[in-house]
Amino acid sequence: MTHILLVEDDPAIAMSLQVTAKREGWQMTWLDNASSVLPMLHSLDNAESQDLSAIILDVGLPDGDGLNLCQQIRHAADINSLKDIPIIFLTARSDEVDRILGLEMGGDDYCAKPFSPRELVARLKAIWRREQLSSQQAKPQDAEQKLDNEDQLVKQTAEQAITFEHSSGHWYYQPLNYTLTWNEQKLELSNTERKILLTLLHAPNQVFSREQLLNAVSDYPDHRLARTIDSHVKSIRKQLATLHPDIDVIHTHRGLGYALCP
Repeated sequence: MTHILLVEDDPAIAMSLQVTAKREGWQMTWLDNASSVLPMLHSLDNAESQDLSAIILDVGLPDGDGLNLCQQIRHAADINSLKDIPIIFLTARSDEVDRILGLEMGGDDYCAKPFSPRELVARLKAIWRREQLSSQQAKPQDAEQKLDNEDQLVKQTAEQAITFEHSSGHWYYQPLNYTLTWNEQKLELSNTERKILLTLLHAPNQVFSREQLLNAVSDYPDHRLARTIDSHVKSIRKQLATLHPDIDVIHTHRGLGYALCP
């Protein structure tokens, strides 16, 4: 059964989402504070952690910041099996910068309050659909079809790894565990960051606009927030620079978008 962890301090929102989850046939565990989350995740055995399908995380919690909590989940070595679990933020903050920050800190998507439970369900299913596609054999695509999942990008089965040779070095992607390495060094990327980088690697001579990259990583792109791509690219560059500060990988084409450096 699909199991979702909901971290939300508003009982009315929690009740509404629990009703929706039950209607979908999902199990939902509700916590109303940040301090209970990591102990709860640590208590899961391997089978239980494998059954956990997503975390819905409120940004504004009474005893902590949901953004920092997301980062702790992503980097907790003792719950390594959950480091790639989909995380969707619930946020009452209308500032675009706060939403971008959530994506930079490891979130996969967000819903701005007030929101429809049906929208949240749709966003969860979109994330799961992309994960499922990435574990199946890639299907042929015509020139008009957008690159909207990793399966299409690598055109390999989930059991097969793929390598990219580029002037920046050797890249190796293992779809089975979503691992991307650069010159034999593992990259700790969010799902969105990994998909952006794979999109660029798949077409090293192509300049991708922000809108094209947004389409490549989301089934429900909000083109008003295409600038979030800038933040993701900045985060990718920062991590790459810690590994090889003397190598430039992503080039900005002003007014056009991004491409791999030649």
